[in-house]
Amino acid sequence: MKKTLAASVTGGRFGKETGVTVVQALSDINLELKSGDRLGLIGHNGAGKSTLLRTLAGVYEPSAGEFKREGTVSSLIDPSLGIEADATGIENIMLRGLVMGLSKKEIDARIPEICEFSGLGQYVNMPVRTYSTGMMMRLAFSISTSVEADILLMDEWLSVGDADFTEKAEKRMRDVVSKSGILVLASHSPALIAKECNMVVKLSHGRLEPAELSVLADATELDDRP
Repeated sequence: MKKTLAASVTGGRFGKETGVTVVQALSDINLELKSGDRLGLIGHNGAGKSTLLRTLAGVYEPSAGEFKREGTVSSLIDPSLGIEADATGIENIMLRGLVMGLSKKEIDARIPEICEFSGLGQYVNMPVRTYSTGMMMRLAFSISTSVEADILLMDEWLSVGDADFTEKAEKRMRDVVSKSGILVLASHSPALIAKECNMVVKLSHGRLEPAELSVLADATELDDRP
């Protein structure tokens, strides 16, 4: 399957212009990615990184421009997003699976593996509100990484749970990333961007600016000031 991701958008205009404050989070974004691309997004807090990721994921619609996407998408922007506290672990697997575009048959086939990987045991049959934060994150991570996707969107590298779970979660993350056709990774870590990406752009006040990957390799931290 051909894997492409192209955007020429202005986005993030939340609210209607009827006296309500409207924020334009992205401006004149021109971006085209193809299979094999590993794009790093850098920029200070509020630069628009998360907004761009959510636009690429389809969470936000651009207020102007054109957005084309070919291939399946997996979003690891916030794995816990959409987890229902009053639903059981199993019910959350079903709900998230449907949101991710899986059929009931496909979800049913994945349930045993997701439950086993999460290590939650019989807690998967209990409401998530009875879970600790770590348990909830293990469930969310296990669900979010259970599907191979052509396009993978990440906001920082995920680290979940205690030492034992973190080790196997890291291996799973490596597998998910290696199998994705396109990776878009937003991070404040220059070492991570230099290690995982083969191209990089900087977001500044909602606009893309060129950046050099070779420069990041020698940096110790990214400027996080507005």
